[in-house]
Amino acid sequence: MSMSLDGFIAGPNDRPGQELGRHGGRVFNWLDDRNSNGPNGQVYREVLATGAVISGRRTFELAKRWQGDHHDGVPIFVLTHHVDDGDIPPGSAQFVTDVQECAARAEAGAGDRPVMVHGAGAAQSLLRAGLLDEIEIHLVQVLLGDGRRLFDTLGTDPLGLELLRRIPARDVTHLRYRVKRPVGDTAA
Repeated sequence: MSMSLDGFIAGPNDRPGQELGRHGGRVFNWLDDRNSNGPNGQVYREVLATGAVISGRRTFELAKRWQGDHHDGVPIFVLTHHVDDGDIPPGSAQFVTDVQECAARAEAGAGDRPVMVHGAGAAQSLLRAGLLDEIEIHLVQVLLGDGRRLFDTLGTDPLGLELLRRIPARDVTHLRYRVKRPVGDTAA
């Protein structure tokens, strides 16, 4: 997830036609270097090496459903509270209403490759359920001041993280953390 230093993944008033909110596109400027041989290109190639995508419904809709293909035809599992009759997502996308089932289907669909997660709601649901192993943040050197936060509704129990890597690059620092489970927690 690309995120501002103050924790926002989209600016205020994210909606169709302004999908990243007011000034929210700034958190994705690092993608200007996605085809480079530098650190931003390396991280982008890793993103494209994932074998499945879990997306929140809001993100899926704001991304115009990715026209059914996020990248390379990998399966897309859209975590949603409700599916309207007759609403069939395009391409490889599927709606799933249960977080446990969504994670299991994404892992099976990804094979031996990682699963990418898009959207604050999906990430928060997976974290609360103990189903997220790692968090990768593309921390952008900007303060948006308002918008959609990545970690708004996690609950009151602290969650430990172990820094696995830090890659500084132009306009961004790529951070990867392992989610530490409380003693006795057996979630994957």
